Amino acid sequence: MSRTSWRLPALAALLALLPTGLATTAAHAAANPGPGFPAQYAAPYVETWKSPTAMADARAATGLKYFTLAFVISDGSCNATFNGNTPITDGGWQSAINSLRAAGGDVIASFGGAAGTELGQACTSVSGLKAQYKRVVDTLNLTKIDLDIEGGSLNDTAANDRRNQALAQLQQEYAAAGRRLAVHYTLPVNPTGLEANSLSLLGNAKSRGLDVGVVNIMTMDYGPAMDMGKAATDAATALRGQLGNIWTGKTDQQLWAMEGNTPMIGVNDTQAEVFSTGNATTLANFAAAKGIQLLAFWALGRDKACAGNGTLSDSCSGTSQSPYQFARTFNSITGGGTSPRPTGRISGYGGKCVDVAAASSANGAAVQLYDCNGTAAQNWTVAADGSLQALGKCLDVTSAGTANGTKVQLWDCNGTAAQQWQTGANSTLVNPVSGRCLDATGPSSANGTRLQIWDCFGAANQQWLLPA
Repeated sequence: MSRTSWRLPALAALLALLPTGLATTAAHAAANPGPGFPAQYAAPYVETWKSPTAMADARAATGLKYFTLAFVISDGSCNATFNGNTPITDGGWQSAINSLRAAGGDVIASFGGAAGTELGQACTSVSGLKAQYKRVVDTLNLTKIDLDIEGGSLNDTAANDRRNQALAQLQQEYAAAGRRLAVHYTLPVNPTGLEANSLSLLGNAKSRGLDVGVVNIMTMDYGPAMDMGKAATDAATALRGQLGNIWTGKTDQQLWAMEGNTPMIGVNDTQAEVFSTGNATTLANFAAAKGIQLLAFWALGRDKACAGNGTLSDSCSGTSQSPYQFARTFNSITGGGTSPRPTGRISGYGGKCVDVAAASSANGAAVQLYDCNGTAAQNWTVAADGSLQALGKCLDVTSAGTANGTKVQLWDCNGTAAQQWQTGANSTLVNPVSGRCLDATGPSSANGTRLQIWDCFGAANQQWLLPA
């Protein structure tokens, strides 16, 4: 699986590409908060060594509102920068992000890529690595980050484990503070699916309690010439099966919603491969039908025709197209498709998760607080009917009770008022028939603490962060 300099120019050449003033070190305040993302969206990679105006230009031309910033890497030490030499606090990029968010858009920051030193390798301690991720997330006010792990980084199992620990801890700390951080992994793929090293990385992420929101596959650079649209959809289909083998508690719809797909538009690094505008239509239609969450491509600065077809360039696609044609095609999924329901963990008191005891799907199984671990027992779907569902059953107030101290349990979904939950003030979850709130007994955040209903008063043991 080759990745050449089109993914990230050699660091020595970057200074010549940077606009005047882009690499300034002046401090800036954190970027403004963003509005978040719809259930399905396009977010192509935008090269941060080029002008920050690229996002505004693309939005004005196409309506595209979501972008993936490539790449955050080490500056040679355990210090996160754009491209190895531009501060995360750079005023040009913060201004561009604020303008995009004011227009209803948002960004994902991508860590890694094919060149430079990936932070998981540069930072040799979990705490140091976590501090760098947190600095970037807080400075750019992010709700989603992308980890583009490939090449030698993918085979560095110590770095992979360190990264997964750091991100899991950071997710849990944000959850305890009422914030959600979605983590994406972008990985190389074949038309037959992920290779063993990628599967090992994802298995380690699950074992460390990291909630992986998207597995984004790089559908590019396979080797021989082939139908690149079919290769992309074949890889997506294979990935769906592989994800199901890891996250066994998820439904078919939930597994498709975990997917992302990122081709290299036009002529690939492997020049016999050409991802055409027709291939883009094939992939966009497939993604919309299956409920794939994310479409991206490499890269925004290439989304225009070259002087002649067949050219491999970092500034044009080398295939027949109109300006921004790939962006327009992929953006057709944004806000549309099957719109899967929010699914993931419900976190609360002490940063612990709402958990079904012993992962039992039996009627009457206790619902409790427990360390967040990414298992099916903590995988809840916010259903359209107001219920909260896990393991194929619903969060239920025992015997439809309405008194303070009535415990909650897992039970067959039956549409009754005992299984209805509404978001209330101060991040509470209210059972409307009783008017009482989901509550951690005690209050205690110890593992095994039973959940109950109690008069709503908005304390920390009644505050819950639902999956987004």
